[in-house]
Amino acid sequence: MQSPTSTQSPIGVAIAGLGFGEAVHLPAMEVNTDLRAVALWHPRQERLDQACSRHGLQGTTDWEALLADPAVDAVIIATPPAPRFELAKSALEAGKHLLLEKPVALHAEQAEELQRLAMAKGLSVAVDFEYRAVPLFMQADRLLQSGAIGSPWLVKLDWLMSSRADASRAWNWYSQSACGGGVIGALGSHAFDMLAWLIGPVGPVQALNGVSIKERPNPKGGMAIVDAEDVSLIQTTLKWQGDSDKDVPAQMSLSSVARNGRGCWIEVYGSEGTLRLGSDNQKDYVHGFGLWHAKSGEPLRPLSPDDDLAFATTWSDGRVAPVARIQDWWARSIRSGRPMVPGLLEGLLSQQACDQSVGPIAQK
Repeated sequence: MQSPTSTQSPIGVAIAGLGFGEAVHLPAMEVNTDLRAVALWHPRQERLDQACSRHGLQGTTDWEALLADPAVDAVIIATPPAPRFELAKSALEAGKHLLLEKPVALHAEQAEELQRLAMAKGLSVAVDFEYRAVPLFMQADRLLQSGAIGSPWLVKLDWLMSSRADASRAWNWYSQSACGGGVIGALGSHAFDMLAWLIGPVGPVQALNGVSIKERPNPKGGMAIVDAEDVSLIQTTLKWQGDSDKDVPAQMSLSSVARNGRGCWIEVYGSEGTLRLGSDNQKDYVHGFGLWHAKSGEPLRPLSPDDDLAFATTWSDGRVAPVARIQDWWARSIRSGRPMVPGLLEGLLSQQACDQSVGPIAQK
């Protein structure tokens, strides 16, 4: 990980949101000496006090006070999707660098506004598309760009999870489309970014969506209506390496209610071979991936990542290592002033595809 020079203090980082923020971002930050956690924010005082006590950090429920703190140079926003845009906008207006969880906003227009503001302020904004930092995904990218399967002819992505297959699981923001809930925001935002990165820009999108579990127990009593999709079947085309003359048909199947689902799998069939990347591990969505490659006429064989792509440190929670790598890239972007990738451009492109998937052409 990058270390600060003798004349540079670590970048002071506040974390907003204490689910993924506390479980993943905080431990990831511990290995990057150029980043230092200085404060926590959460709207509920009791939850905030618990986290501050566990980690020996100060905290506040006052967002404006957090942004006014001179010790805070940057903010990681790991809240649920609905408040993310307003929090990010005010943080950028206050001159803070950002690391955003995905989706970066509820609609592409909001992502565009954040992008314009960040550019005007000269601030670095990272988006936590952490699969770009997973060694086997990086190895797959190398193979594809080197021509290991020739020109892609077909891409299939299946992400079939059972995390919400239990109808007794409580209703919350994930159940509400207006709050950014549903499988498209949760999985589709990652999936669109994966395909845009590995293959090329995403073209027009058509989707068939469904709500399989139409009501869930309301924590306040009774049952509450679910209107956020838990299944989405998506078709699109990808521009291979950005070439407008090289359309690659792509098919995505997303579900959070697939009992005994097969997990996450990407298959790329090309003119000279096949690439398969996937994992059936539903307990840890980073650990457990395998990568297989076959040239035309040969059987698939497993591959390991190149040594330079391996993680220097790993954790029992597989999410922490790739997030630490994203954080490191972010710190380097802040220090150098170079654009952050993945950043708001990638977040915007993913959000545009997600918007099409839940828009008028989607059938429910």
